[in-house]
Amino acid sequence: MEDKIRIIKLCSACLLGIKCRYDGKSRKNKKVLKLLKGDILIPVCPEQLGGLSTPREGAELKKGKVLTKSGKDITKTYFKGAKETLKIAKLLGVKNAVLKQRSPSCGSGQVKLLNGSVVKTDGVTTALLKKNGIKVISEEDL
Repeated sequence: MEDKIRIIKLCSACLLGIKCRYDGKSRKNKKVLKLLKGDILIPVCPEQLGGLSTPREGAELKKGKVLTKSGKDITKTYFKGAKETLKIAKLLGVKNAVLKQRSPSCGSGQVKLLNGSVVKTDGVTTALLKKNGIKVISEEDL
């Protein structure tokens, strides 16, 4: 019997049921959990890797910065988390990631603003991963 090659992917920890979102909840996703049968998923939360707590104030991308609902600039924290996520990917030789759509960190092609509207852009972590040759898809692309 031939061994199946298991692909290692980064995955937004919230999609695996880990309560790490800004509101202290998860976004467990059945399609993502099914990937565990064939792939190895490495849970990451770039916001936590950057030093933010859970729960935390909601944030949005605005003119190249990441601002909390109250207006605090947390851009450096988001970029630190993105760099730490990239470091994990490089250490493990990861070439693919499944990240949470519409997140200011993990969104792939779509990021939700605090007013509920959606803009066409990548989140901070997704942009850095893509720039470094890592294919990023959202849970909605599965």
